[in-house]
Amino acid sequence: MNSSDTAPAAVQGDYLSQRFVAWVRAAAPYIHAFRGKTFVLGFGGEVAAGHLAQTLAYDCNLLAALGVRLVLVHGARPQIEAELLRRGLTSQYYKGLRVTDAAALECVKAAMAVTRIEVEALLSQGLPNTPMAGSFMRVTGGNFITAKPVGVVDGVDYGFTGAVRKVIAEEIAADLDQQNVVLMSPLGVSPAGEIFNMSMEAVAEAVAIALNAEKLIYLCDAPGLLDLKGALIEAITADDAEAKLLAGEGMTEDLDLYLPCAIRAVRQGVGRAHLIDRDKDGGVLLEFFTPQGVGTVLTRDPLFRLREATVEDVGALGSMIAPMEADGTLVRRSRERLEQEVERFTVVEYDGLLVGCAALYPFIDERAAEMACVAVVPQYRRAGLGEMLLGRMESRARALGVERLFVLTTRTADWFRERGFREAPPEDLPRQKREMYDVSRRSKIFMKAL
Repeated sequence: MNSSDTAPAAVQGDYLSQRFVAWVRAAAPYIHAFRGKTFVLGFGGEVAAGHLAQTLAYDCNLLAALGVRLVLVHGARPQIEAELLRRGLTSQYYKGLRVTDAAALECVKAAMAVTRIEVEALLSQGLPNTPMAGSFMRVTGGNFITAKPVGVVDGVDYGFTGAVRKVIAEEIAADLDQQNVVLMSPLGVSPAGEIFNMSMEAVAEAVAIALNAEKLIYLCDAPGLLDLKGALIEAITADDAEAKLLAGEGMTEDLDLYLPCAIRAVRQGVGRAHLIDRDKDGGVLLEFFTPQGVGTVLTRDPLFRLREATVEDVGALGSMIAPMEADGTLVRRSRERLEQEVERFTVVEYDGLLVGCAALYPFIDERAAEMACVAVVPQYRRAGLGEMLLGRMESRARALGVERLFVLTTRTADWFRERGFREAPPEDLPRQKREMYDVSRRSKIFMKAL
């Protein structure tokens, strides 16, 4: 074998190594941000018994190893159905909630016990040559939920179906402080010692609220929420999600159950609620450790936030615009120049990370202003951030008494045309800008009356 035979393999190896290093570095901010934060993960019995249960255990183990305070709430609906069938009993539901008589309660207890033991077993592995090699997850649980009966609704007696009366949050927090993973079954007891069957999603919601969790996560039977064209909605506010729920747009069996819980949770202080496809291998890791994610995140307020830049943003600004400076889309700016001009910049934050920017350079004497250094990181270029930045630049310009907004561009002429800009000659530029105009770049000039 000569050296030329090994060259392609070496090149491919270098490429894969670079991708791996780039991914780890890109994930580092999320690792730092999530350490010490509380995640509540709810999943149904389909997940616990499914083909991805093993890999979910691996991912939970990794989250715990990275310092995430993890509470798992499992369901057991299909296991309960199987137990009812085995005993010759039939299921009864009303408004998506199981009606639990005394016979059904025995099936619930049996199915819950088996499912919990199986989940604990998955979380307790440590075999060599697996992602859990050398680890030991301490899994705890207890009587953390006080329940109350749902009672009679529309003439239907729910029997031993219960609702959450109280979450003993301080006891759960004490377990999490000891670096334990808390595993909860949706069963609760009343002060009278009665046992009640509860829904997984309601228990996960109540626990997340009581713990003031950073994230409430549901693994569901859909990729997340979809728009009318079938495309994934990556982020949505609670108000918009509620409107979608009321309209019945794109709902599945799980989304009908989980989405109301997610909406209530973020409105009551949970940082984020996530809907992730239960059939997506590694979905939890992809959602939390990649910028684009794979599911739908619900927030109380819009996830994208416009604000004026500060000196602390200079490093992030430089990193964000560097690729566009390198390919000639933007004029190079030194760090010193960015520091001097940072007050001219507006930035877009996505979940605490800078993902877009634009700067405004006014020429007050001629009632004109330049919109410059418009940049959006590639994975968010279809999220409407350009329009958000343009709207903010126009508002800032009007506040200064500016009547004309102009841009110089080499790559995005059509984008500006579509937003009301008209091509103009260099003679229409403000005098100071006209004197600085770099003919060699052959930038096109577009102006818009405000």
